[in-house]
Amino acid sequence: MKKHLLLGIAFLLSLQGYAQTFDKQGQRGARGLMPENTIGGMLRALDLGVTTLGMNVVISKDKQVVLSHEPYFNNEISLTPDGKEIPLKDEKKYNMYEMDYDQIRKFDVGSKVHKRFPGQQKIKAYKPLLSEVIDSVEAYVKLHKLPKPNYAIEIKTIRKGDLEFHPEPAEFSQLVMDVVEKKKMNKRTVIQAFDIRCLQYVHDKYPKVRTALMIDEKEDFENNIKDLGFNPTFYSPYAVLVGKGLVDKCHAAGVKIVPWTVNSLKDMEYMVGLGVDGIITDFPNLFQQLELPKK
Repeated sequence: MKKHLLLGIAFLLSLQGYAQTFDKQGQRGARGLMPENTIGGMLRALDLGVTTLGMNVVISKDKQVVLSHEPYFNNEISLTPDGKEIPLKDEKKYNMYEMDYDQIRKFDVGSKVHKRFPGQQKIKAYKPLLSEVIDSVEAYVKLHKLPKPNYAIEIKTIRKGDLEFHPEPAEFSQLVMDVVEKKKMNKRTVIQAFDIRCLQYVHDKYPKVRTALMIDEKEDFENNIKDLGFNPTFYSPYAVLVGKGLVDKCHAAGVKIVPWTVNSLKDMEYMVGLGVDGIITDFPNLFQQLELPKK
């Protein structure tokens, strides 16, 4: 009887730990609610209780680390400094790797209605520097007495984009880590990427910094880890690729699994049922409705 009681207590404690460590990550801040990769979006995500702020970074001509999902101005969200829309066929001509940051900052990435996220609050916004985002977030959590978040920083390369849309992986990764180190955020940063070259560089130069391998195609977990050459802290696949088998493989390897992008409460509950270690979403407000096992 005593043995069964102790086992029951241990099980309840494990459930409690799950709820306490579950990673609630807002993608690009709170993309479903606010303009993506902006300071306003990050602060909104904090108000909604995320534990990790997800963001993407690119590099400007003058080697500044800038928040952006693409290394060019995406026509879906961008207006030129004089307020004009950017045609889809021309968006890659607005290559930020060929612009100094002072020029990049003049574009408006918050006023245009996002066709896929019509509920976004529209505000005039610019692409901020990573250093500025960290300063703003740290000041905000201190002022409002909020828990300090983690920063999931995706090094955003594109295929065959080296030296055209971004630096080569080593330089790109080092520029990002220079900011992380300067702001003393090593312990609260996760460097994530689809490009294994970036993760390999960070793991080699900064072995204590956490990494996340992002996956968008149906590939074998063991082969992906073999190609990477080490076990990352997190495995972050496209949510449709996630099943109980993959969750079990990750956990058996000592790797946490955090899928993207989970944008409905029903899908979040399904992922929790599979035993994932966190969720990346465009709608962090849904976390307030998500019931996690109590500890």
